[in-house]
Amino acid sequence: MNLAQQLRHLRRANEVARAAMAAGRHPFGALLVAPDGEAVLMEQANVDTVNHAEAVMAREAARRYDGDTLWGCTLVTTVEPCAMCAATQYWAHIGGLLYGLSEHRLLELTGNHAENPTLDLPCRHVFAAGQKAMRVVGPVPEAEEEIAALHRDFWRSR
Repeated sequence: MNLAQQLRHLRRANEVARAAMAAGRHPFGALLVAPDGEAVLMEQANVDTVNHAEAVMAREAARRYDGDTLWGCTLVTTVEPCAMCAATQYWAHIGGLLYGLSEHRLLELTGNHAENPTLDLPCRHVFAAGQKAMRVVGPVPEAEEEIAALHRDFWRSR
């Protein structure tokens, strides 16, 4: 994906996150982008503290699509996947990841918030423990502030 595609998908994922926030959920959003880097196959908002957008989408994608297709896809998410979501993506065989904001930056924004006890564990560390060559792009500086603004406003109001 080129930078224009990355930004378009990250902004769409942030709109999914904004819709989750409007529905009273935590503002995280994810997309599954086809191997062509253009078509969005799925969208998923955060459900709750255990059913994160990325994990829910990865499980559903694994149910809908075969492994060869998923290996060429990219999971696009507003914030770097936590250890649970990275592992779910790994097991679902979704080969690419694009995220806008790092987990470490999210921790800076949320602090020790009871609703989001952020694990400061980079997804690259989770993937490195596996046997697959996962493709990871992120954080994306051009999208960070838009995503951070949504989280900054949300967590301050909680």
